[in-house]
Amino acid sequence: MAKKEISVYKCSECGYQSVTMMGKCPKCGSWGTLEAETPIAAAKNGLVASVRAAVPISGLEAEEQERIPSGIEELDRVLGGGWVGGGVTLLGGEPGVGKSTLLLQVCAEMAKVGNSVLYISGEESSGQLALRGRRLGLMTRGLDLLCESDLPSSLAAAERHGYKFIVIDSVQAFRADEESGWAGSPAQVKAVASMAVETAKRCGIPTVLVGHITKQGQIAGPKLLEHMVDVVLLFSGEHNSPNRLLRAEKNRYGSTEELGIFEMSEKGLSAVCDPSRLYWNGAELGSSGVAISMALEGSRALAAEIQALGCPTPFPYPKRTARGIEVSRLQLLLAVLERRCGISSRSSDVYLNVAGGLSLKDPAADLAVCAALASALADIPLPSDTCFIGEVGLAGEIRPAGRTLMRVREAARLGFKRAVISRRTPKEQYPIETLKISSLREIIDLFLKS
Repeated sequence: MAKKEISVYKCSECGYQSVTMMGKCPKCGSWGTLEAETPIAAAKNGLVASVRAAVPISGLEAEEQERIPSGIEELDRVLGGGWVGGGVTLLGGEPGVGKSTLLLQVCAEMAKVGNSVLYISGEESSGQLALRGRRLGLMTRGLDLLCESDLPSSLAAAERHGYKFIVIDSVQAFRADEESGWAGSPAQVKAVASMAVETAKRCGIPTVLVGHITKQGQIAGPKLLEHMVDVVLLFSGEHNSPNRLLRAEKNRYGSTEELGIFEMSEKGLSAVCDPSRLYWNGAELGSSGVAISMALEGSRALAAEIQALGCPTPFPYPKRTARGIEVSRLQLLLAVLERRCGISSRSSDVYLNVAGGLSLKDPAADLAVCAALASALADIPLPSDTCFIGEVGLAGEIRPAGRTLMRVREAARLGFKRAVISRRTPKEQYPIETLKISSLREIIDLFLKS
């Protein structure tokens, strides 16, 4: 009697396996992610038909990837110089942040220089896209629209026509006939992305996939989607602010440290020429709890205004709130201030904010954060012509920041007179006065003695 094979269902999100089909994964809680696995037949007698020899890396020739400019300098900065032929980019962002507007502007700019561009939309009609293009002044020859949900025929048409650039908006709106499930389900997203990647690689066409964002801030669909593509870009911004930030979460062709800054207006998205002025206005309020740091975002230095506020509280558990910096980092620096400098915050609610909605991950902002916290808790203002650059350790020591000279030069351009840096920073010819310190306690002695 033949042995009956048992079907195994595997979750595409976390890898959980089950012998029964379930709508919700019991491990990660995702819906519609359990898929039947097809066992791979092993070769008879364990023999492989052919064996390919490995090639030593030293014998291979490294070829530079040819870049195709997008026509928007801020986007090229994040991409590493432009699009790469055959490269697939995933652009994610919240609804209404401006993903379609950005890509429509990119398509128009590329069409202006003679590239034939195809914009495939599964969510908007051609009339809606034409209305937006007319409002933004993007009615350009060479930009074609294709609004339908049949992606295989759209990709086949793109291959026959010989387009130089393709946008697919969005990967969750299309459906692959060979896969079961509704559009946007993990299996469908994976199949649609596979078709787009295969066409892009075979024809050498740069392709952009637009992805939706879940309420948790992640790109909707299986995590495999981000592994399949070459570049993952995240487009973000506050709904009550015109500023938009573009970051690369993954980039096989360049750095992931660059930041693109845009401003949304009635005429579409425009690059911000001076980002430092965007996050720091140079106003002298004379208030305590304000310190300026020169944060590094990729190849550019930005002036980041750190604002801190300490308020006495009658409750036994004081509140710790931070915006733009992780709360855990705030708590760590407060502990260093109390232990190494004797500045206690146990009886105060502490609020920290990075002005302009900027999120700081640069450890060189630690010194400015500590200076702002100490100023707020002591209620003594810091000098407005001084910036703070350095990382703070648990022992209260000030560690040198990377590319300090670039940061100080940007501070000098903005009009700062002094920069507080680590004593262990290599000697350079700085354009402004530098105060070199070795411990956090020296900040208290220099600026916060009443």
